[in-house]
Amino acid sequence: MDNTINRRDFIKHTTTVTVGMGLGAGALLAACGSGGAGDAAQADGAPATGTGNSAKATLAKRMLGALEVTELGLGCMNIAWAYGPSTGKDASIALVRKAYESGIRFFDTAEIYGPFISEQIVGEALEPYRNEVVLASKIGFDIDFETGEQHGLTSRPEHIRLAVEQMLKRLRTDRIDLLYQQRVDPQVPIEEVAGAMAGLIKEGKIRHYGLSEAGAATIRRAHKEHPVTAVQNEYSFWTRDPEAEVIPACEELGIGFVPWSPLGMGYLTGKVTPEYSFSASDLRTSMHFPRFTAEAMVKNRPLVELLGKVGGRYEASPGQVALAWLLARNPFIVPIPGTRLIPHMQENTAAFKVRLTADDMRELEDGFARIGVFGDRAPAGLKEAHDIGTSLGTTSKGTHGKTPLPKQ
Repeated sequence: MDNTINRRDFIKHTTTVTVGMGLGAGALLAACGSGGAGDAAQADGAPATGTGNSAKATLAKRMLGALEVTELGLGCMNIAWAYGPSTGKDASIALVRKAYESGIRFFDTAEIYGPFISEQIVGEALEPYRNEVVLASKIGFDIDFETGEQHGLTSRPEHIRLAVEQMLKRLRTDRIDLLYQQRVDPQVPIEEVAGAMAGLIKEGKIRHYGLSEAGAATIRRAHKEHPVTAVQNEYSFWTRDPEAEVIPACEELGIGFVPWSPLGMGYLTGKVTPEYSFSASDLRTSMHFPRFTAEAMVKNRPLVELLGKVGGRYEASPGQVALAWLLARNPFIVPIPGTRLIPHMQENTAAFKVRLTADDMRELEDGFARIGVFGDRAPAGLKEAHDIGTSLGTTSKGTHGKTPLPKQ
């Protein structure tokens, strides 16, 4: 069976609605579509490469709705789990602070990362700089605040309020700059979620709110209730699902877009080869992500080679070109690559120096259309937990999304 997906197939498949709304375990749900999960998948110890084409450049600012952030952020899932064992609290704090020293002012975490571990580390690391940074986190899981035990999804307004109180303590702050609903709860009308967020904004406990792995219909319903600042869905050079309807909806409504996994879970860096040694706890293989089979890693290599070819013009690595491609797509897109290691963070951050030309972008798009992608972006059971219209083969057009309509 040929599992290759090309750009033309993508447009064709997005006219079909796929039904299947099962839920996986909390950790599995967080693994795919997790707001804070940029990519930390570069091989440990591999040297950082590439400096881009502007040695004196500095990180510019971009707008997510009405929220100003640096054009690149730091995803902080990996310091707690995902691509191997944590490097430890001290090393993680040093990483976050080094990202701040490198110019990053946008940091993304979530209560589910650990649970709670990432928020605790980020809160401690950024406490001295709190008024100089934008802190984003996420709610949406039913987690016991004492034990960390997970019980699936919940976005009941009363739970959101309780969760935020706990998050403020862990983050050592009096407000969260951007709070996402990490997963659409099929039991709670999105209007109730937006209403709860609006109440927290009025109280000053959060400044803005967003949605993660949400489709266009859900985004429109939430935005009508209270303006959505940002949407965080998976998007990268090899994962184009949001281009069908989510990104156009964001552009129309003035909503920012934050790609999670902007480096394709590390594959697009070029360092995850068929010979790569995955740890037993690495979710890419332990949770059977289709693009990380031995066959897929061989068949998708031409995509990395294409990124590397363009990068050769700028002394840039394939991963840097993948991030530069996202920055060039739209001015309201802000990638949040993550990592456990300082050299990889510095390499990722240097991607802002790579300014791709129209010819570069055309070559990348033509190459992507020609090469295609082998394997789906996530296991089928995991994708079923995402909203309608977020994945290849589904559309929210003509629907009200995954959540029930409010009772009249």
